[in-house]
Amino acid sequence: MVLQESDTELEAGDAAPDFELPGVDGETYTLESFADSEALLLVFTCNHCPYAQAKFDLLNELAEEYDDVSVVGINPNDAEEYPEDSLEKMQEFVDEGRIRYDAYLRDESQDVAAEYGAVCTPDPFLFERAAPRAAENRAAEPRDEDDEFRLVYQGRLDDALNPDDQPTRFHIREAIDAVLAGEDVDLEWQPSQGCSIKWKDD
Repeated sequence: MVLQESDTELEAGDAAPDFELPGVDGETYTLESFADSEALLLVFTCNHCPYAQAKFDLLNELAEEYDDVSVVGINPNDAEEYPEDSLEKMQEFVDEGRIRYDAYLRDESQDVAAEYGAVCTPDPFLFERAAPRAAENRAAEPRDEDDEFRLVYQGRLDDALNPDDQPTRFHIREAIDAVLAGEDVDLEWQPSQGCSIKWKDD
């Protein structure tokens, strides 16, 4: 296991790079698949890393609690070297209820992870709609089909950096709550920590 910290080149306000990835449910997903969400939490993660496993419950809770947020896991690990991260094993984790995200996607080519600058598992990216609507007007206003997801936070999910640590602060909840309230995300981007992504060329 090689411990890494997140270090993306994406900056606040950058548009989310698009993708087209298969999910464990047999569907193909793009950014447009989540167009009805006010925010999109993309987390580069995997099955086998203990740092990623330690955040399963938190991500499951976020997916269940926030109707206006899509929580999406993307697994980019080399499944030939790490068979626990194959699409079939990902499906098993979902079937067993260990993972209950809104979508769990397989980045077989690793191109999406590279484009986002993901480094470790977990490596979270929180995006909001480029033209967010005030909370009281969300139900009444039609969505602009041309708006984009823009990065508002990239960093740790909470302050428990090691798998056995108990969190006392949930940075990602603070960021999500700010987005849904129509406020700026006023958080320092402190890097996430976890196992290195298992690149095919390593």
